[in-house]
Amino acid sequence: MPKKDPNKPRGRMTGYAYFVQTCREEHRKKHPNEQVIFAEFSRKCAKRWKEMNDKEKCTFTDMAEKDRHRYECEMKNYNPPSGEGKRKKKKKDPNAPKRPQSAFFLFCADRRATVKQENPSYTVGDIARELGKKWSETNPDIKSKYVQAGEKEKEKYNKEMAAYRATQEKGAPVAKKQKVEKPASSSSDSSSESDADSD
Repeated sequence: MPKKDPNKPRGRMTGYAYFVQTCREEHRKKHPNEQVIFAEFSRKCAKRWKEMNDKEKCTFTDMAEKDRHRYECEMKNYNPPSGEGKRKKKKKDPNAPKRPQSAFFLFCADRRATVKQENPSYTVGDIARELGKKWSETNPDIKSKYVQAGEKEKEKYNKEMAAYRATQEKGAPVAKKQKVEKPASSSSDSSSESDADSD
């Protein structure tokens, strides 16, 4: 968490906050040696505030109004130090390599349509739960194929990311990625084909 700027204007107070502050000061004068139990004290203040009419609250709401003006004036003249304020979400570069899918997500991509077809009444959450169940029950040999495919995706991503970062550091524009059409076969078939190609 960033350090608080000591020059930043103090936040504005509400009428109720001024009322509680006044009650605290009164209590301190009447009972200087008494330990205040915060929760109990807050409850009593809230009860008193609810029972007060608008005329009685007027003093505190006027104080709050003056404080609001003070705060607004101070904020107009306040310049936060660089790097402070709301952090803007980094825009995603459409040319950046797509993050690799895990073995589980590759498994889900292969089996989602089947689970949907077998259970048409399932919600998205139900389908996800069913896929998780199927993944945990899957034979380790089949799982290892997805793990290997996931590792290949990770390696490919790391290479693409290194190349992408290198072009970003040079400041050279990166050509837009073209969509590659995927074959209709499942990823388990394609992983076995890529194993055959590597031989």
